[in-house]
Amino acid sequence: MCQVFISADPHLYDCRVRSVRLHGVATSIRLENLFWNVLADIASRDGMRVPQLCTKLYDELVQERGEVDNFASFLRVCCGRYLALQLSGGIPQDASIPISSLNAQRVLATEHSPAPLARSPFELISPSVRQSMVA
Repeated sequence: MCQVFISADPHLYDCRVRSVRLHGVATSIRLENLFWNVLADIASRDGMRVPQLCTKLYDELVQERGEVDNFASFLRVCCGRYLALQLSGGIPQDASIPISSLNAQRVLATEHSPAPLARSPFELISPSVRQSMVA
């Protein structure tokens, strides 16, 4: 199983720092190359460069949430969601279709929610089996 993961090109998990301007302030963002590659794919779909995409995401996040605690982590999650939404069919894999042209509600309707985290392994057992174990 691990061979699938450990055989990745080391360049993909090397980190790179890029400088972007957020609200006129130059800031550095450190991400693995894999994430920079995905951000480049996302940006190019709408005719942007990565710094422009980062600025747009930052501004919209601040408008929605009021503050940004960990922007680099947010960008990683954006990349993961982008790839997952492509797999679920919410975002077409045809890169010529701009993301801005998509209906956000329809895209998000294809998103699969992760299973809630169990508090203990005991909770993973179905209620009927759990009841028979206690009885």
